[in-house]
Amino acid sequence: MDYAYRLSLAAALAAATAVAPAIGAETPKRGGVLTYMIPADAPPSLDGHREQTYATVHATAPFYSVLMRVNPENPGSATDFTCDLCTEIPQPADGGKTYTFKIRQGVKFHDGSPLTAADVAANWQQMTFPPEGVFSARSSNYQALIEKVENPDPTTVVFRLKFATSAFLPTLADPFGYIYKKEIIEKDPHWYEKNVMGSGPFKFVSYEAGQSIKGERNPDYYHQGKPYLNGFEAIFAPKQATRVEAIRGDRAALEFRGMPPSARDELQKELGDKITVEESDWNCGSDLFFNHKQKPFDDVRVRRALSLAIDRWGGAPSLSKIAIVKTVGGIVFPGAPLAASKEDLQKIAGFWPDIEKSRAEAKRLLKEAGAENLSFELLNRDVDQPYKYIGIWLIDQWSKIGVKVTQKVVPTGPWFQAMRTGQFAIVHYPICRSTVNPVLDVQPYLPTSDENYGAYEDPQQVELYNKILHEADPQKQRALMYEFQKLVMDTQAHATKIVWWNRIVPYRTYVKGWKISPSHFLNQDLATIWLDK
Repeated sequence: MDYAYRLSLAAALAAATAVAPAIGAETPKRGGVLTYMIPADAPPSLDGHREQTYATVHATAPFYSVLMRVNPENPGSATDFTCDLCTEIPQPADGGKTYTFKIRQGVKFHDGSPLTAADVAANWQQMTFPPEGVFSARSSNYQALIEKVENPDPTTVVFRLKFATSAFLPTLADPFGYIYKKEIIEKDPHWYEKNVMGSGPFKFVSYEAGQSIKGERNPDYYHQGKPYLNGFEAIFAPKQATRVEAIRGDRAALEFRGMPPSARDELQKELGDKITVEESDWNCGSDLFFNHKQKPFDDVRVRRALSLAIDRWGGAPSLSKIAIVKTVGGIVFPGAPLAASKEDLQKIAGFWPDIEKSRAEAKRLLKEAGAENLSFELLNRDVDQPYKYIGIWLIDQWSKIGVKVTQKVVPTGPWFQAMRTGQFAIVHYPICRSTVNPVLDVQPYLPTSDENYGAYEDPQQVELYNKILHEADPQKQRALMYEFQKLVMDTQAHATKIVWWNRIVPYRTYVKGWKISPSHFLNQDLATIWLDK
């Protein structure tokens, strides 16, 4: 990736993220315990390699080290990385296909044993090529890029790629990439599902499933002077009212995931300057997947018509007042250099600026397809923000073209089960990612993806994506990505983006040293946070 492109990417993503005071702007104070809320009952397990939910990261990230991470002082960037266990970000060799990392010396696991390059290599090997019976949530992403992981000596880890690509370094900065003890995962690869033992800024104290998790300062942490906190307590609380009341009463300082506008306004009104609010475009977007194996959704005219009926430009401002959504964009994160410009986006079905013209075309397509009296059920998740709000709005939008829709709202488990077994017509399925990495972030729209709930095949789409993945020239890559977006959302209308989410984090003003990012997965190890009471 050339220097100019790195600069443009960093600038664009920094502009999309709210600006807060620099972490080093004040002298950090040591001590205190941070109490925060996790908006969930409990994570499915404590294993970051296995899970995809923020509940796991918010509960366990403080206990673990990673190879490298997005810079906590610039967490909105897709190119500003900093070493955690590595000593420096290496320059690639072998035409961009080989990355050689040197690993810090003197790092200890919390049980006192040394952490070496062998531990780092073993974890990345298992995350990329999991053994039989072991689930690695992001292995398909890693396997698309990594040929093999080598450990030639106790201080070195070598990644050999299948081809040179700009998508690799953002992939290594995955916040789920915890480094576990090699001896443990080789003996029992499931041990970390129920146990905690890392080398991060905090040591494990206790865990009560569905109640809380606690950590204390790691005195042997290898980043000198950190963490600043004596410890933390994270409290699980799925009900928003409980979380808001805890922050209002100062029984907790914040929740990291994000709150709706109403909660922000309520806390600001009641607490005034005791509350700070940061906002950012969120690397989560609400999508629609059409089940191509159910009629009439096997007809591109029907799929296209249903997208054309949605007034994204007119609806987003109103929705943003009541739900955690805001920005209209395609399937690439808004503000990223690979994202379509507004002018180009408005050439794609569903994003036309004239909604009356769009809906007239939708009606024409439905009539041509013999589906003018269409009715169906929208599958949605039983979560208020923003799932139910989006679902209710979509039903109203489709009524404008005479389509009758009911909403089937189900708990998370049955929701996933229905998608995986194809028991739905259309599903509202938000796609959330951590590090902003557009080339890999669009993989759910590929026929080969586990998240391709549309159950479609499209060789042309796969061929186009492979060109994007291998293209080194940023301008050519951007043109290919626009072609990919148009194919997915317009020409074939396999799936479509509705609106991107908006992350709103109100927190007690005495919390210092944390910056919002475009992802609720990033910047969660708490090492830079301090309290100014």
